[in-house]
Amino acid sequence: MTNRLIDVLKGQEHNYILPFLWQHGEEERVIREEMARVDEAGIGAVCIEARPHPDFLGPKWWTDMDIIMDEARKRGMKVWLLDDDHFPTGHAAGKIKEAPEELHRLFLGERYIDTLGPAEGASFLLDTLLMTGLRPTISFPQHANGKNKLVSAVAVRRDSSNGALLGDCVDITEYVQNGVLYWDIPEGYWRIFIISANKEGGSKAQEDYLNPLDQASVRILIDTVHEAVYQRYQADFGKTFAGFFSDEPGFYNDPTTFDFNSKPGKPGVSLPWSLEMPGLLEQALGEDYRKELYLLWQEGEERSDILRYTYMNIVSKLYADNFCNKIGAWCRARGVEYIGHVLEDNNVHARLGSGAGHFFRSLWGQDMSGLDVVLWQIVPGFDELSFRTTSGETDSLFFHYGLAKLAVSLGHIDPKKQGRTMCELYGAYGWTEGLKLMKWLTDHMLVRGVNYFVPHAFTQKSFLDPDCPPHMYAGGKNPQYRYYKHLNQYMNRISHLISGGRHVATAGVVYHAEAEWSGGAMYFQEPVKELMQHQIDCDILPIDVLLDGASVMDGRLQVHLEDYACLILPYSDALPALFLQRLIQFAEQGLVIYFVDALPTRSSEGIGVAGELSCLFNHKNVKHVALNKLSQELINNGYYDIHVHNPEPYLRYYHYVHPDLDVFMFFNESPHKTISTEVALPVKGDIYAYDAFLNRLRRLNASDNDPNSVLLTLCPYESIMLLLGSNLEGYAEKPVDIEFTNAIELKNAWAVSTSEAIHYPRFVEWGQLGDLMNMSSPDYLPYFSGTFRYETQFEWFESVNQAILDLGQVFETAEVWLNGEHIGVRICPPYRFEINGELKSGENKLIIEVTNTLVKEQQDFLSSFAQQEPSGLLGPIRISSTGQ
Repeated sequence: MTNRLIDVLKGQEHNYILPFLWQHGEEERVIREEMARVDEAGIGAVCIEARPHPDFLGPKWWTDMDIIMDEARKRGMKVWLLDDDHFPTGHAAGKIKEAPEELHRLFLGERYIDTLGPAEGASFLLDTLLMTGLRPTISFPQHANGKNKLVSAVAVRRDSSNGALLGDCVDITEYVQNGVLYWDIPEGYWRIFIISANKEGGSKAQEDYLNPLDQASVRILIDTVHEAVYQRYQADFGKTFAGFFSDEPGFYNDPTTFDFNSKPGKPGVSLPWSLEMPGLLEQALGEDYRKELYLLWQEGEERSDILRYTYMNIVSKLYADNFCNKIGAWCRARGVEYIGHVLEDNNVHARLGSGAGHFFRSLWGQDMSGLDVVLWQIVPGFDELSFRTTSGETDSLFFHYGLAKLAVSLGHIDPKKQGRTMCELYGAYGWTEGLKLMKWLTDHMLVRGVNYFVPHAFTQKSFLDPDCPPHMYAGGKNPQYRYYKHLNQYMNRISHLISGGRHVATAGVVYHAEAEWSGGAMYFQEPVKELMQHQIDCDILPIDVLLDGASVMDGRLQVHLEDYACLILPYSDALPALFLQRLIQFAEQGLVIYFVDALPTRSSEGIGVAGELSCLFNHKNVKHVALNKLSQELINNGYYDIHVHNPEPYLRYYHYVHPDLDVFMFFNESPHKTISTEVALPVKGDIYAYDAFLNRLRRLNASDNDPNSVLLTLCPYESIMLLLGSNLEGYAEKPVDIEFTNAIELKNAWAVSTSEAIHYPRFVEWGQLGDLMNMSSPDYLPYFSGTFRYETQFEWFESVNQAILDLGQVFETAEVWLNGEHIGVRICPPYRFEINGELKSGENKLIIEVTNTLVKEQQDFLSSFAQQEPSGLLGPIRISSTGQ
């Protein structure tokens, strides 16, 4: 029997949780108390964040860190550290402002002047700050030590009838002298584009940030933060001190900080630049590349696409090499790890602005893959329709079907990540978010393979800290804190079972970054959604890995420990030429390749690839299929792992393999619909169900139709772990007979009392209820946050073998006692409790405590973006039983 299952059954699973612990410079007593609250919540690590500490890297900071490290050593906890004084990473604790000018952020800027010829002896003032009616332009002196440096001046002829740019282009850079352009204008209308390297542009909030394309600039961050921590805690590195966390680093070249559509072609936005860029562009495009640079902003059909692809390919690689890879290498050389995440929101993971250009490249140097979900980005039921958040409307297709799969795929395919993917979760949903929603979000991540979590957050600031609630402890004011450990135990147990082995998936889906840079392209999440809704699992694969790191054996694609039966390419106008050649090799080696909707028509670089495209089009192993037919095509050809009797759009699954144990997780993501279906598993043997809340293993009765099939019934919010392996029977309880013969509904009167979090378990009598009601309705307790205690007595005259208490609707955490015996806790639906030995013949006393969230008392801004749920016990309450 696998050691992983033994670990969890014995309570010896590892810790997979490292919540943010915000520092504001509190006194020692407060710091030690918050560390104790983290520990007693079943968590074995913290990730320290200056949020904001008034003396980051100063004496008070080190005093506070010494206290945290001392507590961590005593408690056997790990400490991670956010690597800057505030987010996003890149400020280098303010040291960039003091650095030499060449180490500051650098951008490529564009402006233009309209002209009319013929005009001999014309001149233009370039070294002057001009203002247009729409935006400031920039100055262009020709000296490298100043603020700006001219890169090129190009004149492009315009159509006299409509002003459109034509193909006639003249490089006139050589005619610039001392900031003045002297040029004899030929006949016709011309637009002169002036391209310069400069500091102007970018997000104002990141004005004094490092240049992630420049390793010397990035070194300032390492020297300022990482080296300082190493000097103080060198003896703890790789022991108590686990590593560093970068939070949302990116280019931030767009004045609109969080415009997620920022990419080449956006008017008025300067582009990331470095001193390496000219040489790299010349190497890729030839010595005349400057003549084409204006197409980074202007539309020139295929010429624009080629240039933009080339530019994005270079800057995303520079970011990877000079930022992420450098920090990761520094950390690993000193025995600690480097983790974190970039901004992925609404597809910015493949763009500029707050993005880092290319998701896989931007995190390749880290030791875990990473993502975050905050600000109502993922909401149950809003997987296709957008949801309005603080920053606008979500691309729900990306957040529900793309985001977690994107991150987990990187964790699967990069050897250094060892199958690990971290998610920063729960933050900035407001006080309306309780354990019920947290459990749904946790399952959303677990069932896609996320196995490390950074809960957002614990704060040491005295209540009420308005910064991005909910906060887990909140100075003792969060009424659900005492139940938070149940979620953490659940999370650690499942994470342990889906770590240290191998994920099983049917298909690889090609990441769309290069395709999007090259022209029209389909997002990768569109085929992923089609597959997931038909219970076909996949990984997202970047072209870099497919070019160098993938192979085909026995007709299957192999990447690190993963292997796939087929490769799926979302539609694109163009793909890199080398990748098209690689696809031919894959097809020749027997791999089945699906192009969704159609094949591309050209290469990203503009290289002739007619022969390659023809070969792919006619190859027997290459197929093109409509998006809405993709899943059925795969199923018809036997490309699936599990088989569901009827596809269930909201049923998610994850298959994970250890040497002698297969783990299957199933989760119902629908907020309202119960799923009932039959699932055929791809392995043979007795099937066991593992309950990660109760830490209990039970053998299931197989389907009458197929011994390898199981009947699944999952209520909304419900998940189940199915295990198959050797020697499990010795650890399992006997199967439960679910065919209950008796059922009654309790319609008793209830005595109700209340207790606020800081007074629990002291209750104040409220009154009597004949019928269960929403306790937050206007006529009851609309502003009460805390615990409602319901007490009643009922009579039972049947002898029972097994009995279930079902509370019906509960808002939202329930704890039950029957006849003085503690029955258990449920933090989400279904609110069902086994009461086999506690239910007795005659009179029974039932106590139910229901705890809501803090939003009724603290009606915060972030909670105003979501519908508020009722409070209390609504029922109906039923007892189902089987006779002896």
